[in-house]
Amino acid sequence: MDIMAAIHAERRSLADFLATLDESDWNVQSLCAEWTAHEVLAHITLSTRQSLPKTLFRVLKAKGNYPKAEADWAKERATQFTPDQLIAQLREDVHTTKKFALSGTVDPLVDLLVHAQDIARPLHREREMPIAYVVPALDHVWPSSFYGGKKRFAGMRLIATDADWQGGDGSLEVHAPVSELLMLATGRKARVSGPGAEEATARLA
Repeated sequence: MDIMAAIHAERRSLADFLATLDESDWNVQSLCAEWTAHEVLAHITLSTRQSLPKTLFRVLKAKGNYPKAEADWAKERATQFTPDQLIAQLREDVHTTKKFALSGTVDPLVDLLVHAQDIARPLHREREMPIAYVVPALDHVWPSSFYGGKKRFAGMRLIATDADWQGGDGSLEVHAPVSELLMLATGRKARVSGPGAEEATARLA
């Protein structure tokens, strides 16, 4: 699959979706504990604008804590730009190939898919994740030490119900659509079933 084409399509689709949100929606707590919906969008638009030197400086300022550095940066951007301005930036980025220097080819697609759900789900809004995009995203996330899914769910087998995808080799099975498995593998609560569903949810804590 053409990953860059998928990234461009998701940016355009996400911008259209976000344009339908009400003013009050932007202050709602997202699935990311650190961020509101507004701040998640600020983070999404940051990824094509952050240079490596500035990022390293902020990580040093945060005493080596990369997640804190990213969280603080997103919050700053949310005070500088309104949601409409950030949506406009996202539209400007639709066809760009820029990405954060330390990220992989698939990381921008993962960010778009997952962070869109971080915004949509607390608002009880449905946003479909195309299976063709989710499978390569899940293939990338599952073995990644950054996301930690494979380690977190050791001894378990995650089985997709709508695609030919499995992760893990344990005997305790978790069944779900690939979109839910992607959420689970990135540390989010997901709608899963099977004998390992309760254990998988418990391990997120």
